[in-house]
Amino acid sequence: MSAMQWLMLLIFFATFVGLLKYQNHPERVFAGATLICLAVSFVTSEDILHNAVNPGLVTLLLLVFCSFTFERTSILRRLSGVMINGSKFRSTLRTLASTAIASALMSNTAVVATLIGTIKKNNVINPGKLLLPLSFAAILGGTLTLVGTSTNLIVNSMLIEQGQASLGFFDFTLVGAAALVACFLVILFRANSLPNMKETKLVTKDYLLEAEVQPTSGMLGKTIEENGLRNLDTLFLVEIVRRGRLISPVAPDDVVIAGDKLIFTGDITKVLILQQFDGLTLFAEQDGLLRDNLTEVLIKPDSAVIGKSLKSAGFRARFDAAVVAIRREGESLSGKLGDIVIQSGDFLVLAVGQDFASRTNLSKNFFILSGHKPANMLSGWRDYMTIWGFFAVIAVSVFTSISLLKCLIFYIALLIMSDCLTVNEIKRRFPLEIWMIVLSALTLAKALENTGIATLLAGGLESLMQGQSAYFALVVIFLITLIVTELVTNNAAAALVFPIAYNIALGLGVDPMPFVMAVAFAASGSFISPFGYQTNVMVYSAGNYQLSDFIKFGIPVSITYSLVVLVMIPLVFPF
Repeated sequence: MSAMQWLMLLIFFATFVGLLKYQNHPERVFAGATLICLAVSFVTSEDILHNAVNPGLVTLLLLVFCSFTFERTSILRRLSGVMINGSKFRSTLRTLASTAIASALMSNTAVVATLIGTIKKNNVINPGKLLLPLSFAAILGGTLTLVGTSTNLIVNSMLIEQGQASLGFFDFTLVGAAALVACFLVILFRANSLPNMKETKLVTKDYLLEAEVQPTSGMLGKTIEENGLRNLDTLFLVEIVRRGRLISPVAPDDVVIAGDKLIFTGDITKVLILQQFDGLTLFAEQDGLLRDNLTEVLIKPDSAVIGKSLKSAGFRARFDAAVVAIRREGESLSGKLGDIVIQSGDFLVLAVGQDFASRTNLSKNFFILSGHKPANMLSGWRDYMTIWGFFAVIAVSVFTSISLLKCLIFYIALLIMSDCLTVNEIKRRFPLEIWMIVLSALTLAKALENTGIATLLAGGLESLMQGQSAYFALVVIFLITLIVTELVTNNAAAALVFPIAYNIALGLGVDPMPFVMAVAFAASGSFISPFGYQTNVMVYSAGNYQLSDFIKFGIPVSITYSLVVLVMIPLVFPF
């Protein structure tokens, strides 16, 4: 191997290490690898521009635009209204089946976010028994069709770049349906092993509240116990922030001084109890928004406020809302509320102003779980046109020779002309991260080809695998992808492993399609870690699960999923 080929291998493996280290910014890691490849002339600017308009990638972007409108239709709200009634078993089965079908056609995260509120409020099944299965049902449903998950579309984009024909809409269905049925049996059998979740109007455990002691307060000079702060029924004083110093735990004889930030946890619906204390000002009250009508939201993965504190994000001006409390699973929150850096999957309780519901940036940043809803929800003929128009697009692409890309172009144009979708919304919510990941992955694959690494890899694997079956190689690729998707994310795993899998197939002289499918299904098989897939993060927080709950419940599902997929792929896609 030449020095340049060794450099290309180094870039490839450095990308993998970077994805492990910077899991929250995979697009930056991929973009950095692309820039290095361009700098050392492994790819040309023409290669990058060509990949930027890959038909599979453009199809993915258009489907994301469609999801912007679908989030504002009534279909998911109607679905949530008929899922849970009757017996527990029928309600569970109806909920999981409905979620899977919906996820086969639209954004998994939108489906789960819409149904979380319904599940938490139901009086038939304890939410703890259903929220984790809800996420798994969304993941399994996403494997049923080409558009069910971004992972499938990323794999399709990379396959098209190799000169192959685009995957069909239902190419995934037989394998996905078999896995879904088998995993549903395991989920239904083991659902009772999940912990019960305490049923409250809002999930209040581990929410963080902040109140500041004013200079004129009557609490000054008195201890915590003398002020009655130790005897609150629903709120617990966990720490004090004093002149940049953290006092934790708080002792009963600690004396209150002016400027103290008192940090409470507990039932955030009882936040107004703190108003009885003289000179104690709540964080949201400083913005003049504290009132009884609280709204609970979940931070979206592409929110503009991720990585910023409430102060630096200008939260109050941006949304006409003040944060009353924050909750995050998997990490303890500490310190002043305004200084906490917001992350994807955070739950916020907001005190909202009169303009909150009319703000156009809500759908980009939040899933609204309870309380106020955005004012731009679709209704009437626009609602019906959006829903049935999408089904018509799918039907035309499946039953005629017209491509899905062409159908989506006309559908998006119709949505814009009918004011169901605006150009400003597309500009505000353009999925830059996904676009960068796919573009960079395509470019890395091209660099491997241009430097001859792909040919060397194919030849080396052919000699290495002598005496071994292609099926053995398929199992290895599946397991590698499954592990990577639990360590990083599903999209990054698919983008990283695809070039290896494709070249293994070439080296063995077999049809690449079984290996392509192995990558797609394994990348979607995140059932053990709460952080490998976005819907898992959402229910992890919403259901107050522990990591051990995911592991104990997810391992049997993951094993079942893997066995069924590895049996079905060679049957549906022979070598």
